[in-house]
Amino acid sequence: MSRFWSPIVHHLTPYVPGEQPKVDGLVKLNTNENPYPPSPLVLEAISAATGRLRLYPDPRATSLREAIGAQYGISPDHVFVGNGSDEVLAHCFQALLKHDLPLLFPDITYSFYPVYCGLYGVAFQEVPLDEAMCVRLADYRRPASAILLANPNAPTGIGLGRDAIESLLTEHRDKLVVIDEAYVDFGGDSVVSLVARYDNLLVIQTLSKSRALAGLRVGFAIGQPKLIEALERVKDSFNSYPLDCLAIAGAVAAIKDDAWFQETKTRIMASRERLVRELSALGFEVLPSQANFLFVRHPRHGGAELAARLRERKILVRHFKKPRIQDYLRITVGDDEQCGRLIGALRELV
Repeated sequence: MSRFWSPIVHHLTPYVPGEQPKVDGLVKLNTNENPYPPSPLVLEAISAATGRLRLYPDPRATSLREAIGAQYGISPDHVFVGNGSDEVLAHCFQALLKHDLPLLFPDITYSFYPVYCGLYGVAFQEVPLDEAMCVRLADYRRPASAILLANPNAPTGIGLGRDAIESLLTEHRDKLVVIDEAYVDFGGDSVVSLVARYDNLLVIQTLSKSRALAGLRVGFAIGQPKLIEALERVKDSFNSYPLDCLAIAGAVAAIKDDAWFQETKTRIMASRERLVRELSALGFEVLPSQANFLFVRHPRHGGAELAARLRERKILVRHFKKPRIQDYLRITVGDDEQCGRLIGALRELV
């Protein structure tokens, strides 16, 4: 039936998401999901919202934008929301990143970025990370329309500080700088506070990771109103009701329950540091992470081999076949029991 495809479909290389197997007893450390449940207030809010299912949701998601604004001390007209940060990114590529000069992003980063470029016809250049897998800001001094950085970066987990991002914004005032902060809550430096001073900054976040709402699909962008207006214009030309009423209600409750948020992210960060020590003791090279995952390699065992042998033991981790990182594994920080099973299996393997 491919004879009915539009021409662009033949040339797309789709994003490959992490595996979501339906097998009991797995230790699932491959998709950076939160090992803890969302706030109990989320479930209460969703239950209460079921009485409104016969009605269309608020197309502006006003209550959610107000909650995000209150969280960051900004007005709701600085906030855009969508179905996960992936949809927010998609609107960003359409509304803000398609120009004559190329978009710049690292060669090792979130692999959806080049997929969006292919889908929306965005010219791009990949800028190599340095030997330590870090972003070198000096390498971005080249002709470009915009710069896109995941910070902390994925899959490396390494982040830039707020001062470094501000220097990038100052040096490139004529370029849009998009900072994807999907993992920032686990120890990174958010740059939301810089939005008021820089009209060339757009910050994107998600509730999937630190708020444990990967299954609800809620993401948002923060920027000055002219940037938000561009995103809204694309959204309203595609889907005027992107977030359903259950997602809006659950997201508002998650943002308001700061105590639950602080407790669970602190537990994940503590587990991460223990996991770093245990993996290092087994001879792994562990990159410094500000995310809820670790990027590691072992000098005597290839990444594909280790991933396959862990899978035989019902432990899933993420392996990427890209040449520069084919020996690495990305390991989600699970709860202490999951991390213990991982370390036990690796002791046998290495």
